[in-house]
Amino acid sequence: MKNIRYGFIVLIVASVNFCGAAYIQKSSVVTATPGLKDYYKDYFPIGVAVSGRALRTDEAGLVVGQFNSLTPENAMKMGVIHPEEQQYNWRDADSIAAFARRNGMKLRGHTLVWHNQAPKWIFKDANDQQVTKEILLQRLKEHITTVVKRYKGIVYAWDVANEVISDRKDEFYRNSLWYQICGEEYIEKAFQWAHEADPEALLFYNDYNEINPDKRKKIIQLVNGLVSKGIPVHGVGLQAHWAINEPSAAQLEKTITDFLTTGLKLQITEFDISVYPKEHEMRARQLEDSAVAFTAAKEQQQLEQFRLCFDVFRKYRHSLTGVTFWNISDRYSWLDNFPVRGRKDYPLLFDKELQPKKAFWAVVKF
Repeated sequence: MKNIRYGFIVLIVASVNFCGAAYIQKSSVVTATPGLKDYYKDYFPIGVAVSGRALRTDEAGLVVGQFNSLTPENAMKMGVIHPEEQQYNWRDADSIAAFARRNGMKLRGHTLVWHNQAPKWIFKDANDQQVTKEILLQRLKEHITTVVKRYKGIVYAWDVANEVISDRKDEFYRNSLWYQICGEEYIEKAFQWAHEADPEALLFYNDYNEINPDKRKKIIQLVNGLVSKGIPVHGVGLQAHWAINEPSAAQLEKTITDFLTTGLKLQITEFDISVYPKEHEMRARQLEDSAVAFTAAKEQQQLEQFRLCFDVFRKYRHSLTGVTFWNISDRYSWLDNFPVRGRKDYPLLFDKELQPKKAFWAVVKF
């Protein structure tokens, strides 16, 4: 069965998931023109964050045609994959891993320990009291060992510890339950246990707001300290949740060159460019927000910002080992409703119809 739509050839195919069970993938779309991965084949892998559901829709073809690396957006996060102490939910993570393997794509694991989307049970005992450091570390070890071993040889790189640095100037570590119970030791142990479970996997520390000099300095201090202790940290993930008003070229170059002093691999791990000026705190939608949408002016601003970023990325092609977009198209983005509830964002290179936006051409014509 064949259809031609939006310039794509659409094929309905049967596929096999990670556990060997057959299912129908609604469409596999092969583009007739080069994808992002082809334009950048001599530079770095181009990745995208996906859900298992998206890979069962028409977005699957766009993913195969444009990208050569996948990151599960949520499917490998602790609260999703390990919702109860004796229960693992492998379905979506397995399906994404199977999709990557079938299509010859790299797979990044995201993420092994994070203050958000952590299941409540991991911090509580049978009496609903907070567990001891020893119990929490043992639970973390069992989680990391089980998950990393399952995807050994399939996941080539893990975001091991995610966002453990505080945004507050007067605070170094984020005051999460992990830190309150275990101190900084949980970070070191997470890397050690991940390495023991898969010695071949690359292990990254991943964080946001890395273009801020104060936050960047703390991240660099953290990873340098881990490396000095012999902790197996191989790279730093720069989330790159940016906007039409940041970063500047100078700011971005300074960010990259500062991180290069660590001697670790660098990746852009969660890239998007909001069409709204950057805000860091949640707020309710205001009356004036109703008039703010994807206007021609914002389209041009976003185009220029994408061009600026990729100009710098290409300049540091020998230092960056991957660029991953956070979500596939403007059809869905985690920025919808964040930081402004009820507001739609348009932060990616493909529109809601999965067509390349003007910014796409600014990125590939160089």
